[in-house]
Amino acid sequence: MSGRPARALPAEIQGRYYTETAAAYDAMHGVEHDGHQIALRYISGVVDQMRLRSMLDVGCGTGRALRHFRAHHAGLRALGVEPVRALVQRAVEAHGAQAGDLVYGRGESLPYADASFDAACELGILHHVPDPNAVVREMLRVARRAVFLSDANRFGQGSWPGRLAKLALSRLKLWPLANYVKTRGRGYTLSEGDGLFYSYSVFDSYDLLADWASRIVLIPTSEASARSWAHPLLTAGQVLVCAMRD
Repeated sequence: MSGRPARALPAEIQGRYYTETAAAYDAMHGVEHDGHQIALRYISGVVDQMRLRSMLDVGCGTGRALRHFRAHHAGLRALGVEPVRALVQRAVEAHGAQAGDLVYGRGESLPYADASFDAACELGILHHVPDPNAVVREMLRVARRAVFLSDANRFGQGSWPGRLAKLALSRLKLWPLANYVKTRGRGYTLSEGDGLFYSYSVFDSYDLLADWASRIVLIPTSEASARSWAHPLLTAGQVLVCAMRD
């Protein structure tokens, strides 16, 4: 008896997408003036100010952040973790990454001991995982002094009524249900340019960071108007969160 073919799991869809686009990954995700490149410049300022000596990039792709840190911070030990083997291989073949610079692994279970690094960062990977805060908890576990999230903010995307509606639904804890209906039960969206992604805002992780950090700085990294008192919560579609610990 034949039935419908089993639907591919989200992780399988993601793995296939990044494997198939590995050769074009740098062109697709390495735009000089994109939000993550802007975030890296701000992170560099904090690295210098706090005199950080080690950084873990979670979901490092082909190592763009690692190359940035090594170019701008001679004394910084920068390592990366990446779950797609094709991207790790691309980093070695196209950028000369050394063995041990990029480790195959998942952000939900980082292969490092507690407080192994001065800081941990991620650039646009949390909206690609079903449980972003599981990754954030691991980042907080392995970092001693700072955690940087450069990622999406759904509350700063779409029309103003839509932004306010998303915020209200989130505060009422109804957004998961609304998103389930919006995505027709899948819970995720597919796009040619960004693969499989989930509805996420860096503000979804704010409480976790606030419990750990001494201070938090929010920096909009996409075009945004600062005229609203709700800036960058309702104005920026992408935000850098700098959580720092004294």
